[in-house]
Amino acid sequence: MKALGARRCTTFLSLPFVLILVGWALPLQEPNPSVRQSPSEVTVPNRPTAPLFKGQQGEQNSEIEFAPSSRTVTLKLRVEDPNGYFLPNIRRENFAVYENGVRQNNVNVEVEHAPVTLALLLEAGGRYHELNKALAMNVSQTGRKALDVIDREDKVAIFKYDANLTPLADFNESHDHLGGIFDDLSVPATSEANLYDALLETLNRMHGVNGRKAIVLISTGVDTFSKASYEEVLRAVRESAIPIYAISLKQSVQLEANLYGPAAPFAHIDWTGAENRLEMLARSSGGRAYQPQTDVEVPAIYDDIMENLRVRYVVTYVSSNPAASGPPRKIRAELIDPQTGQPLKFRDSDGRPITARVYVQESYSPDAA
Repeated sequence: MKALGARRCTTFLSLPFVLILVGWALPLQEPNPSVRQSPSEVTVPNRPTAPLFKGQQGEQNSEIEFAPSSRTVTLKLRVEDPNGYFLPNIRRENFAVYENGVRQNNVNVEVEHAPVTLALLLEAGGRYHELNKALAMNVSQTGRKALDVIDREDKVAIFKYDANLTPLADFNESHDHLGGIFDDLSVPATSEANLYDALLETLNRMHGVNGRKAIVLISTGVDTFSKASYEEVLRAVRESAIPIYAISLKQSVQLEANLYGPAAPFAHIDWTGAENRLEMLARSSGGRAYQPQTDVEVPAIYDDIMENLRVRYVVTYVSSNPAASGPPRKIRAELIDPQTGQPLKFRDSDGRPITARVYVQESYSPDAA
């Protein structure tokens, strides 16, 4: 039974660090029992020297479930390095969980790769035909690459927006048919690009969807004539608990606009302001914003999205509190050296120390109903 009334916060485990890593995002590595890992120190794979997303990421959600009959508590949480990459190779004995200040015994830990439900929201409108041609090409190329990271257990719906939101595939559509949708995307007719209205409607459609879910928004961030204001949609995404991963098309479309010089009617669009609003929408939802300079960066962006959305440490224990219901209980999760009780040390493959961040909500409410 899912916990009620939970409040979210971030627990930081801070150690001085110098982080120097190379390459794009590497395949996730789970704890390997055949690898001898010191209980007092964890070595993690090389990762990039900077995050793929821009600005700050949104507040990261955790999940807590409580089974009254067995008093079993299940935490699903993320452990990240300073650049937002999942930290693997953390073992059961390294997790210390406290409930109302009491350390819990017999903690079990696994790594979860959860199926996800995605809504791809594609910009498909605007007032200028010449820009729409560049937009159509980039939306098709960027959107299609999302299919490379979709598993059979995942569900995907595809929407496009101009003056209105148009469904192109629902969540029950066969994966085999999704690629054809991008083949059929044509140059949008001259219209509006009502991003805020489209985002609100997509959020409403997602509320009835169960499981791990998110919106992948492929957009310039320009809104031309929405009934909803930016402030209204910002409040809605903060309240939704549905992360938005925004992939900006600003770079490619702005380059196209610059070809026509300062006399063109679209020469004075505030591209940077639109991109900044995309970033704030993503951050406020608990998601991430990406600003690729070329399409070569897009596959790594999707890998980053899926790692952030799918992968959690699943921590379970039987609560020491004998009650099956009652007031909210405070939760704290720490990573420790089991021999000393001191904070667990992390190092990259070159031996340099790095910082771990544990994201877990502050409390949960048991429910015996």
